[in-house]
Amino acid sequence: MANVAGIPVYKEIGATPAPSGAEDHARVVIVGAGPVGLAMALDLGRRGHEVTVLNRLDFVAHASKAICFSKRSLDILDRLGAGDPAVEKGVTWNTGKVFWGTGEEPVYQFDMLPVKDQKRPGFINIQQYYIEEYLLDACQALPNIDLRWGHCVEEVTPHDTGARLEVSTEAGHYSLEAEWLIACDGSRSTVREKLGLDFEGRVFEDNFLIADIRMKKEMPSERWFWFDPPFNPGRSALMHKQPDDVWRLDFQLGWNIDRAVAIRPENVEPFIRAMLGDVEFEREWYSVYTFQCRRMARFVHGRTIFAGDSAHLVSPFGARGCNGGFADIDNLGWKLDLVLRGEADEALIATYNDEAVATADENILNSTRSTDFLTPKSEASRALRDAVLELAQDHAFARPFVNSGRLSTPVSYPQSALSTPDEDVWTGGVAPGAPVLDAPHGNGWLLDRLGGEFVLITHAWQGTVPAGVRVLAVDGLAAERLALPEGAACLVRPDQYVAARWLTPDAARIEAALQRAKGGKTWLN
Repeated sequence: MANVAGIPVYKEIGATPAPSGAEDHARVVIVGAGPVGLAMALDLGRRGHEVTVLNRLDFVAHASKAICFSKRSLDILDRLGAGDPAVEKGVTWNTGKVFWGTGEEPVYQFDMLPVKDQKRPGFINIQQYYIEEYLLDACQALPNIDLRWGHCVEEVTPHDTGARLEVSTEAGHYSLEAEWLIACDGSRSTVREKLGLDFEGRVFEDNFLIADIRMKKEMPSERWFWFDPPFNPGRSALMHKQPDDVWRLDFQLGWNIDRAVAIRPENVEPFIRAMLGDVEFEREWYSVYTFQCRRMARFVHGRTIFAGDSAHLVSPFGARGCNGGFADIDNLGWKLDLVLRGEADEALIATYNDEAVATADENILNSTRSTDFLTPKSEASRALRDAVLELAQDHAFARPFVNSGRLSTPVSYPQSALSTPDEDVWTGGVAPGAPVLDAPHGNGWLLDRLGGEFVLITHAWQGTVPAGVRVLAVDGLAAERLALPEGAACLVRPDQYVAARWLTPDAARIEAALQRAKGGKTWLN
């Protein structure tokens, strides 16, 4: 495994030549070719737009980083054409178990796919570099995505019609005029720094050790979490299985440590052997991280837009980082598509800010609560946590309060300006502002049939629909999960969120809901 600038290399790409002239132009520029940046490029590229991606490195890094990808992220990857290789390679799991102290039986366990008969599992575990590879392969297959490796953004100057970037390469410097700039360049975002913007929020005073190791050991494909285990007394630990016989081990270390010393093999290996016994293993990746739960005040600044870790940060417990980034691009892609095509006003992009901030706030809230439960900072909070764990062993009511990291689930937008409120009385189903629940449909699956456009899902309904809306008739379990009786319908946005629903739809109400979902000025004022 090669190593460049201290970063291990998974896949060599090589530097992309600089443009022939000192001045260049692009309609959409994405900074950052991590999973969020590549997914954003792929989303827009598949919709037919010219996209330029700048990445400071000229390779895909080998570090595991994100490993847990939620069902919602898999649904998004399916829409982008990259879901199958991820699931085929990944380790599928739905069950999580929580242990406490020396007990060998879990005090609590949970199912991340409580509603069965869906295409994708609750989670897969897979190293981030594989996800990047699959997205990269899909991007490289499109002629309208210009991937520039080894192109480093040095300056960003926003203006009314976009932003001007100064870019350096090994072969020289050039200026790039972007009509739209999307910053997907991570927690140390150059774009955010150059615009003088910052995060707001909380940094937790604790450190955690990641030890990714390679070993052959037969264990269930489950998420195992320990509070106060004998191999890390008074603290916590986590274990996940990944592909290629790689395991993610996570140990709470405390606050006042020497981080460089903590990742030395002679200091990491005693933790591993205390957890697993006398096993043979190889080091894959050791690192130390500190929790942060922070976000930018706004994600949209004129025609510069932030997504993923450049916009918000959460603790790894709960797997809300990269999954939250995929939620961002899923929300932004169709909106920017409509604006670029002239089918919607630029004001629609403001609703990305509103909905993505709502998602970030829910992730930060859950991540903060998880972290407070994991790392109590007073005797009283520790006593409360331990009481919950003790009760959970024998009493079902206490188990939902056990918080080893509330895992990522889709966020709904009940107050979205793009949703048409219910006029009818509904019992169950999927309300406006919530994502459609998958179900079997014909010989396949409902979400696969939705794709990335406006769809009117109907149950035994005949009527006229506006231009740009495709009709999908359902029955059986799909209609049941949407609570659609015969004659009913729901309008679904291109990101598979419900925009409106009716027991007795008609053309006028469908048209009004469509215009509202596209950000019609009447609704956004």
